[in-house]
Amino acid sequence: MIASVGFSAFQDAGSELEPFVELCFPVRGNYAPADHNYALFAACVHIIPEIRQQTALSILTIPGFADKQGKILLTEQSCLRIRVPIPQISLVYKLAGKSIRLGIHEIQIGIPEIFTLKPAKTLKSRIVVIKGYSEPESFLNAAQRQLDNLEISGKLSIPVDKKGELSRKTLKVKRYKIVGFTTEISELSDEDSLKLQQWGIGGKRHLGCGYFLPYKGGRNV
Repeated sequence: MIASVGFSAFQDAGSELEPFVELCFPVRGNYAPADHNYALFAACVHIIPEIRQQTALSILTIPGFADKQGKILLTEQSCLRIRVPIPQISLVYKLAGKSIRLGIHEIQIGIPEIFTLKPAKTLKSRIVVIKGYSEPESFLNAAQRQLDNLEISGKLSIPVDKKGELSRKTLKVKRYKIVGFTTEISELSDEDSLKLQQWGIGGKRHLGCGYFLPYKGGRNV
């Protein structure tokens, strides 16, 4: 079962992959910390301790409107997305109906919708982290090696931010700050697009890193 397979086995990822699905849990609450990657993972583990061992599982942070004061405002569209192989649906479904705390903010998790992954020619991840590679050029070289290991062909790039600079992102894990980059991969075949959505690249996928979404017309879908 691929849940026990780590990145070292990516060379085999092209063969006999179990289908993945995405569970989209609606969330209700007022605010969440802007940087809640680790807090969200810890809250999920508190409810489902087995999540720690599920290396094929990816958790995306909850979107909202930034208030520029360290919080995001949750909206009716805010949701918690988790990708898993089909056999793990029942495990992750245990989050439905639970309340979690992210810092001082309490959030209610609703009943999820379940979606199959759809191919897209361009995918984008808000942050990809590759340990030891915190400069753009070396990061891109390392990311390309991981794509090669997955036998994925695509055009790899770091988009620019509003200041016209390469989009560098950080996240906090306890006392540590981790550096990564927004990453876009275009010109993907359907097969490679699905493979990248399933496996991602880089580390910290339990913390929302390397979680690729279809990207079209200047926005994630």
